[in-house]
Amino acid sequence: MREPDPSLLRDVERYYSGRLREHGATARGVDWNSEDSQRLRFEQLARLWGGEHDSQGGLLSVIDFGCGYGALLDYLQDYGEAFEYQGFDISEAMIREAKTLARGRGMFTTDLEQLQPADYVVASGVFNVKLKTDSKAWDEYMTTTIEKISSLAKRGFAFNALTSYSDPEKRRDDLHYADPSHWFDHCKRKHSRFVTLLHDYPLYEFTILVRR
Repeated sequence: MREPDPSLLRDVERYYSGRLREHGATARGVDWNSEDSQRLRFEQLARLWGGEHDSQGGLLSVIDFGCGYGALLDYLQDYGEAFEYQGFDISEAMIREAKTLARGRGMFTTDLEQLQPADYVVASGVFNVKLKTDSKAWDEYMTTTIEKISSLAKRGFAFNALTSYSDPEKRRDDLHYADPSHWFDHCKRKHSRFVTLLHDYPLYEFTILVRR
């Protein structure tokens, strides 16, 4: 599987590490406007499993791809969801913060090779900040990353992205606005017959759920 351009990811890593230094382990530290909007995104992603439990009585497993400081882990525990959790992020600063806050809960890494396949993989916000990367190259990065998270997901995966239906006057040049119909079709053709597009919550973005 072709890996993303290292220089692209280095720029993104510097961007998010800078946000963490500026705002700390908060929603703004991972470039969200508020804790409420961060939680709303988690609610959409959690629809992937919808309270499902392992049929053998064990824990379901989840990979938080682009985990930041590990806020999803706290969200899951706050809502009584028990998972074997793996968090991955390209920012070493984020992973250090996540390990400190998790206090032994879950596993966190910057090394893709350390990730073990899980029941579910979720990716929140990893497709938003393109900086100076052109849209074609960013679409290729999205395709490669979706292939990667699909390969790690045994039961399903989910991701969100800013929507191309955003008001033109409110768009930023350093952000990527994806076409939801394109990515729905891509996932439907490449990954599963069972794909859900969520575009009915009050943020300028969409979430795609892919179930096996």
